[in-house]
Amino acid sequence: MRWLRRAGQILLHVEDSPSRVAAAFGLGVFIAFFPILGIHTGMALVLAVFLRLNKVAILVGAWTNNPWTIAPMYTAGTLLGAALFGVSTGSLGTIDWSLQGRAFYESLASGLRPLVLPFVVGNLVLGALAGLASFLALRWLLERRKRSAPPPAANPA
Repeated sequence: MRWLRRAGQILLHVEDSPSRVAAAFGLGVFIAFFPILGIHTGMALVLAVFLRLNKVAILVGAWTNNPWTIAPMYTAGTLLGAALFGVSTGSLGTIDWSLQGRAFYESLASGLRPLVLPFVVGNLVLGALAGLASFLALRWLLERRKRSAPPPAANPA
């Protein structure tokens, strides 16, 4: 949980408008749910440059997908996709985990095949919802913090 506190501190001290920091973070959270593994950081940096968003804020959002969170995030997205498409997750029970070699991979592919589209669509939908919620929550927090901050001291000449 220390990384979560550190990420929050980083976001509170990014030098940009609350809306732009929140937009970068929200887009990063969407990227965290992107179903293709291994491209999150590169995708975040390319979009940050292209959209002129804060690189730190977008990376903090994208890195919410990490070794500790990837399984729950992708599972939730897949379950959402399965519910949206009316696809049963029962095919996972057909995987024969005792097989070895090619037979195991054929069994694995057969069990996962019905869940590919729910995985992709469910994670994109959940990512969009999480990104929007993250944007709104962070923008509200940063604007509230900005309003309650004391005005800068006058510089006596």
